[in-house]
Amino acid sequence: MLKELQFFLLVVLLLVCVFFYQLNLKSGCVFSCLPQQSQQDPEALLGQGHGIVFIETSERMEPTPLVSCAVESAAKIYPGQPVAFFMKGLYNATRPSNSTYPGFSLLSAIDNVFFFPLDMERLFEDTPLLSWYTHVNASAERNWLHVSSDASRLAIIWRYGGIYMDTDVISIRPIPEENFLAAQSSRYSSNGVFGFLPHHPFLWECMENFVEHYNSEIWGNQGPSLMTRMLRLWCKLGDFQEVSDLRCLNLSFLHPQRFYPISYQQWKRYYEVWDRDLSFNNSYALHLWNYMNKEGRAVVRGSNTLVENLCRKHCPRTYRDLIQGPEGSGTGTLGPGNK
Repeated sequence: MLKELQFFLLVVLLLVCVFFYQLNLKSGCVFSCLPQQSQQDPEALLGQGHGIVFIETSERMEPTPLVSCAVESAAKIYPGQPVAFFMKGLYNATRPSNSTYPGFSLLSAIDNVFFFPLDMERLFEDTPLLSWYTHVNASAERNWLHVSSDASRLAIIWRYGGIYMDTDVISIRPIPEENFLAAQSSRYSSNGVFGFLPHHPFLWECMENFVEHYNSEIWGNQGPSLMTRMLRLWCKLGDFQEVSDLRCLNLSFLHPQRFYPISYQQWKRYYEVWDRDLSFNNSYALHLWNYMNKEGRAVVRGSNTLVENLCRKHCPRTYRDLIQGPEGSGTGTLGPGNK
């Protein structure tokens, strides 16, 4: 009788395993079958350190085509991982309607994309940033949108782990690293893309340095310059040799080709006719330097520019629904993003 009971329990266990295996194979079911409560809780969704994170620190509710492309491309490259978009405009606001905000609607329809309100005071709890946040006069800060974004990304990745990306970064292949910084140039780090496991001490020290050396009047002091000075405290790194990454302790410093094959001085190349000899074989994602786009250059359907071809390939839904031709009703303007 005991053997029959053990056999019965084994069969039941096998059937349960088969059920969950088939459930996970269904397109999107890894996320769409989650309980609603899990979808509303960043800790439950991101706590394992495998999420991809975007941030919008303005009150903007409708993602621009570039923002939509960045988020969609990440969801496409990382289909088994949650892509979380923290938006300040969602804090104490109702969820946007599909008709008023087509970009928001487009991204909401992607199974592994999740929107969360950006509540900075709650986010900064139990971190060195809370004392700074409760004393700073945001209305007097000239670069508040960027400074608050610099702080928020540190706190989110420290708390939950995962990969942070600026909203003008188009993903083209998976990043095979857990704890990394992205070199913008030799010996100078970006903060537009980085990734860490939860509660990594490097990010805690970054938050401490953020507060101790706070000076928002110096552009980048709380962002790439902060990452660079902390990297120099942690590691004694030399110059890159060919296209190889540098490693120090449990931290990787990724070659500029990984995210910045086109430097900020050459950002206009993204809006020029596509040069097919231009290879991104060594890149994981492309940062489009949209902060430099003061002229408001647009991506136009049929223009055969590099940015149009990137959108067509890596964010096809955005390209289909939001990118217009020269005579279209929309402008196709990529918009400012966060950086």
